[in-house]
Amino acid sequence: MVSLLRRKLLDILACPIDKHYPLELHTCEAAGENIVEGALFCPRCERFYPIVEEIPIMLPDELRSQKEDLDFLNRWAKKLPEKIVHNSKPFQLARSG
Repeated sequence: MVSLLRRKLLDILACPIDKHYPLELHTCEAAGENIVEGALFCPRCERFYPIVEEIPIMLPDELRSQKEDLDFLNRWAKKLPEKIVHNSKPFQLARSG
């Protein structure tokens, strides 16, 4: 059975790219202690990892879907910080204006 992402489980997660710990949590939608939608952010390598339907998607860059990541950023652009929406790796939204 897949373990859903709970705030207390963040204590064991590190960036799969550079092994940095701890990761920053940015919650977009929560249900009690469960993070339903959000993002984990590594301040060292500036990568974000989406949390979708309570599951963190922590894949290396070459296995990530640009379309899925950009759809995620578009969906949550107003709830996520600019460093994730416009400045993160491996994908980010273009700045308007």
